[in-house]
Amino acid sequence: MTVQFGLYDVVDGEQRLCGVAAFGVPVSTAVLTKPLPELRPYTEALVCSRFVLLDECPANSESWFLANCLKRLLARGVHGVVSFADPVPRRTASGVLVMPGHVGTIYAATNAVYAGRATARTVKLLPDGTVFHDRTAQKIRRQEQGCEYAAAQLTVLGAPRLRPGSDPTQWLREALTAVGARNVRHRGAHRYVWRLGRNRREREQIKLGLPAQRPYPKQPDPEPIAV
Repeated sequence: MTVQFGLYDVVDGEQRLCGVAAFGVPVSTAVLTKPLPELRPYTEALVCSRFVLLDECPANSESWFLANCLKRLLARGVHGVVSFADPVPRRTASGVLVMPGHVGTIYAATNAVYAGRATARTVKLLPDGTVFHDRTAQKIRRQEQGCEYAAAQLTVLGAPRLRPGSDPTQWLREALTAVGARNVRHRGAHRYVWRLGRNRREREQIKLGLPAQRPYPKQPDPEPIAV
C-alpha cells in the first residue's frame, strides 16, 4: 500500500500545493519488521519515503502536517510508521553545501520513538552532491524497470550513454568513474518509529523490535571524508 498526502495553502479560493508526504513500501521488508515485528509490512506498517514542505510555510507546519498524516493513516488501518533522517552533510564536487544533515527534529516533536541508527555503510556520492543508491545501481546491472531513468542520472553528469547490447555492469563502473563519483563513509541514518493507536494504551500494546533510545540526536554528523 502507498499513500500520499498534500498540504495546500488556500488564498482567495485558490489552492496552492506547499507540502507533500508519501508513505509506502521500503526497499526491503526488514526496514519495517525489524522495528515493528508484529505488524504486517506494507499494510499495517509503512515507511515515510518523502516529507517536504516549502520554506515559506509558517512555523510548526511540519509537525502539524505530519501529525495529521499519521491520524489519517491510522484511519486506513496503519498502526506503525518508520522514517529515517540523514545526519550526514553533503557537498557538491565544487564544495557547495547542498544538504546540511538532518537529525529528525519534527519526528521528535511528534513523539516518535528514536530507535537508533540504521546500518553504517559506504555510499557513493555524485558530483552534484546526491547519493547514488545501491538500489539504483542494481536496476542498471539487472536492467530492471526504471533502469533508463537510473542511467540518465549519470549521463546528465557527463557519462556516455548506455548503448543497446553493451554490458550494463561494465558501463556502470566506467560511468561512475567518468563522472567522478566519490565513496564516503556513512555512520547510518537515524531511525524513528511511530506506533499509531486511538489512545496511549493501544499505542503501547504495539511491540517494538528495537529499544527506544534517549536522548534524541541534536547535531548532524561531521562532514564525511572520501574513502
